[in-house]
Amino acid sequence: MKTWDVVIVGGGIIGVSVALSLSKHGAEVLVVDKSEPGREASHAAAGMLAHCEQSLALRTLATASARLYPEFVHEIEDESGGRADYRRDGTIVFLTGEEEEPFCDGARRLDSAELAELEPKLGMPEAGAAWLPEASVDPRALIAAVIKAAKHRGIQFASGAPVTSVDTSNLGVSGVSTPKTRFPAAAVVNCAGAWAGEISGPLSFPMRPVKGHMLDVIPGSLFAAHASATAPPAQPENPLLRHVVRAPGVYVAPRTDGRVMIGSTVEEAGFDKRVNPDTIQQLHQAAANVVPELGEAKIHEAWAGLRPCTPDNLPILGRTTVDGYYIAAGHFRDGILLAPITAKLIAQVVRGEQPDIDLASFSTNRFATEHRL
Repeated sequence: MKTWDVVIVGGGIIGVSVALSLSKHGAEVLVVDKSEPGREASHAAAGMLAHCEQSLALRTLATASARLYPEFVHEIEDESGGRADYRRDGTIVFLTGEEEEPFCDGARRLDSAELAELEPKLGMPEAGAAWLPEASVDPRALIAAVIKAAKHRGIQFASGAPVTSVDTSNLGVSGVSTPKTRFPAAAVVNCAGAWAGEISGPLSFPMRPVKGHMLDVIPGSLFAAHASATAPPAQPENPLLRHVVRAPGVYVAPRTDGRVMIGSTVEEAGFDKRVNPDTIQQLHQAAANVVPELGEAKIHEAWAGLRPCTPDNLPILGRTTVDGYYIAAGHFRDGILLAPITAKLIAQVVRGEQPDIDLASFSTNRFATEHRL
């Protein structure tokens, strides 16, 4: 039976990025996904690389990952031939008057004239606004390109059956099993997102899904072009928005082809991904309160995704107490943002190197009393 150097459990942006990073250093890697790779949280995300407003605990990781993003996207696009719609126009934040400033290096307050110049179709926030030096991507385009790059590099995928257990021997990890087969490996990295705690084996992790509704809309003038296009329409000459806009209770994120993402809710609903039409309408209305013309935009698609969340809202990263067993999960709302730095650090740990960033704050040890050893 074939044996891999590393089996990655989970084919989302975190799992495949880790696989790519390990492959760069010569590891033979298999990615095992319960369904179609890239179709869970990565597919449902908005793609805002919001490193400026992170908590103190996440700030170092988020800032490091944001710095890696230009090279990360360049390599992925070059190897896959795809495009991630990486945009660096920045984010406009509607202030509430309670913020601690500055948000991050390069951030600045906007007066009404500056705001109108940047985004003339925005409503005017009562407490003012700030511009943040953040970027965004199209997560669906990004994960498609990452998967294509991984396959180009020789990384193998097994999909359609969930990993039911991480297998061990006296020496530590020996591989993983699905209902269909077993995959022997010297190391296993659990990147199963919201399902990371559902896998039986030597450890359990306190992971839960947090539901988020989203929709995307198309301005009326562009709807016909999108409806009839066999490929993504070209960038419109006069897009409705150029910047990501975050306001209390809603955010809007433009795409280069003219679509606008609107999100999102934070719901404790278990593994239920059903879409509630009333929730979608409420989000649409909230976005129209920020950008009035969005009220007339056509709803193109609505969906709900499941974010992986831990009790303290921080990811679990690094080695576990079982030799050869590693985890990179629980990124909550920041999986897209943290993919490059997670991939780099986990690859360092798996290869036995000292990671560039201390992972003690993200260790499994903080949940030791909740583990089943």
